[in-house]
Amino acid sequence: MAGGPSQLDLFDDKPSLHKYDGKPVPTTILNGQDLPFIESDAALMASPLKFNSHGECGTRLSELLPHLGTIVDDIAVVRSMQTDAFNHAPAQIFLSTGHLQLGRPSMGAWVTYGLGSENNSLPGFVVMWDHRGGPVGGAQNWTSGFLPAAYQGTPFRSQGEPIIDIRLPAGLTPQQQKKRLALLARLNARHLEKNPAEASLSARIQSYELAYRMQMSAPEAVDLDQETAETQTLYGLDRPISSYFGRQCLLARRLVERGVRFVQIYSGGADQQLSWDAHSSLRANLEQHCPEIDQPVAGLIKDLERRGLLDETLIVWGGEFGRMPTNQGTIGRDHNPRGFTTFLAGGGVRGGMTYGATDEFGYAAEQNPVSVHDLHATCLHLLGMDHEQLTYHHRSREMRLTDVAGIVLDDILA
Repeated sequence: MAGGPSQLDLFDDKPSLHKYDGKPVPTTILNGQDLPFIESDAALMASPLKFNSHGECGTRLSELLPHLGTIVDDIAVVRSMQTDAFNHAPAQIFLSTGHLQLGRPSMGAWVTYGLGSENNSLPGFVVMWDHRGGPVGGAQNWTSGFLPAAYQGTPFRSQGEPIIDIRLPAGLTPQQQKKRLALLARLNARHLEKNPAEASLSARIQSYELAYRMQMSAPEAVDLDQETAETQTLYGLDRPISSYFGRQCLLARRLVERGVRFVQIYSGGADQQLSWDAHSSLRANLEQHCPEIDQPVAGLIKDLERRGLLDETLIVWGGEFGRMPTNQGTIGRDHNPRGFTTFLAGGGVRGGMTYGATDEFGYAAEQNPVSVHDLHATCLHLLGMDHEQLTYHHRSREMRLTDVAGIVLDDILA
């Protein structure tokens, strides 16, 4: 959820904010520190939204997430996330790659490097961003970094044909296309022999070969018209506000069941109100973005479960950071890297639970703080990999997604 969704208005209900609404931030939080994005004279702000309990577990969610409320018994809500960055691009890249420096492999690249792909006619790693624009961190969020270029994410468009030029031109037969690409492959192989150190050449050759195979199989994979009307309604495709994100979630399910290893979907484009970046008009921002994703995400989890795929498919929902418990001045909240929420479902996750907690005002993680490295370590564990053993030799050392940190959150495992 690009922009940083407000945990205080969606997942982390704080009665103390109502008690102290409009009053200065307690000195116990400030404690003489010069904290990013929080002023010494800032006033606390209660959520303008109501919370309701859901499921057998009783997890409390915002009134703007009624569909997610129907699947809370399938998810683990982590309320104690922390990150090392407090601006959008660095925080998005850190969440994607585990590093603040540019040029590191994304999690999707690491996963496809570690597990490979189950379908050689589709990319192993697919990315879909918002029709209003991509994340401000750009392609660094799905880069292969120093891993072979074949592991980078393949962008699918959010509107129109998901894959540009995937269909054969009029008048060109599959046999003619195969001969064209065979000639191109011979020329590229000859060029690669003269330049063996250029890894990008090998990746380019593979991309041409994959493109040909995709022309044969991808049109069927991305054809959502094959889905029943009931399934399309489950994902919210019949409602204008949820149709674009619903299409992405439904397409993700179709790709996963065809062997695509990793799918990365973005809600929110650019910044401010086009994304979850609610510096002002907090309620209007959430009333726009929550209905866009609420039904599609719940529909995805329900659809995977009824198809017998939920236990082997890991879903991770979240943003690059959260929001402050204070009012920024125009009924909005500023960035908060010290305490925010994400949730996981499927893939061996224990559903119907919450993990960790922020302080009474929702400012900082207080119980069981979870770093981005911890989240990555847990995800890799759920996908069958040891984060300390998934390495790649680069610049005289063994590199890994979690660098020299990260612990598996055993308490959220089924």
